Amino acid sequence: MRLSSTLLALAVAGFLAPAAGAIPEWQGCDNTAHASLMHGRAEAQADFWLSLTRSLADPETSFTEGLQEAWSEREEALEEAEAKYEAQLAVCAALGHVKYNPDLDPLDFSENITNQYLPYTPGKTLIYEKMTPDGLERIEVTTLNDTIEVDGFLCRVVQDIAYLNGEVIEDTHDWFAQDLNGDVWYFGEIALNYEDGFLDNLDGSWRTGRDDALPGVIMFQNPVIGTIYREEYLPQEAEDVAKIVDMGVTVDVPYGTFTNCLKVMAWTPLEPDAVEEKYYAPGVGVVLEVDTETGERLELIQIQ
Repeated sequence: MRLSSTLLALAVAGFLAPAAGAIPEWQGCDNTAHASLMHGRAEAQADFWLSLTRSLADPETSFTEGLQEAWSEREEALEEAEAKYEAQLAVCAALGHVKYNPDLDPLDFSENITNQYLPYTPGKTLIYEKMTPDGLERIEVTTLNDTIEVDGFLCRVVQDIAYLNGEVIEDTHDWFAQDLNGDVWYFGEIALNYEDGFLDNLDGSWRTGRDDALPGVIMFQNPVIGTIYREEYLPQEAEDVAKIVDMGVTVDVPYGTFTNCLKVMAWTPLEPDAVEEKYYAPGVGVVLEVDTETGERLELIQIQ
C-alpha cells in the first residue's frame, strides 16, 4: 500500500502553491486569471475526495481501484486548470492586462437591434443545420417581440433552440441591446439544457449585474480587422472572446451565396482547444459557423 499512502499524502498537500512570480496590481486581468487557477486547483482537490468517498462507499470497488480512479481524475482536472490559466493569460495580454470594466449608461442603449452585420428583427427566424458524430443538429434562432430589463438595460430577447435528431437539447433566451454607435452588446442568457427529454441543468447561464457579471460586445457597427474583444464576462462561466479577422468574404451555404461577409474568430479560454470561425452577412447575421478542430459546418438553410 506504499503507492496508496504516497498518493494520499500528496492529495492532502493539495499542490495549491501560488504560481511563480508576483503580479503587479495594475494587471487586474492577470490577477483574476491567477485566482481562477487557484479555484481550479481547489476544485480538483475537492472532487478527488468526493470521488474517493463514493468509491469507498461502493461495495464492488476496492480501495486501490477507487483511489487510482480518483487520482487520475484529479491529475486530469489539474492539467485542465493549468491549460485554462495559460489561455486566460493569453487573452489578458491581448487585451492589455487591465481589468475588464466597461462604463455603460442604460440611457445610451436601445432594444431595437439594427446593426448591419447582426440585425435582430422581431418575428424573424434563422434556421441552421450541421452534421455531427451524434447525428443532425438543427438550430432555430428567433427574435422575439419580448424585451427584458437586465441591470437597468432594456434588452431584446432572442430565442435559440437546438435540436439533435429532432429532440430538443437546448433552449436559450439571449439578451441584447444596441448602443448609440450601433454596436450590439450581450447582457446574458438563460440556458435550459436537456438530456433524454428532461431538463438537466442551466449550465452557461449568466446575467449582467449578478455575481459581478459584465456585458460584452457581440458585434460592432463598424468593425476593424484585428480588433480583439470580450463578448461576455463572468469568470469561470462566460469568457467568450472574439477577433475580427477578415472582411469582404464570400460564403456559400445551402440558403445561398453571400458576399461582403465579416469573418470573426471566436473562442473561450475555458475551452482552450475550441475555436470557431463565424461569418456574418450584411442585413442577415450569421450565415456560417465552422469548428476549426472538427471541420463541422453550421450552415444557414432557411429564413422565416
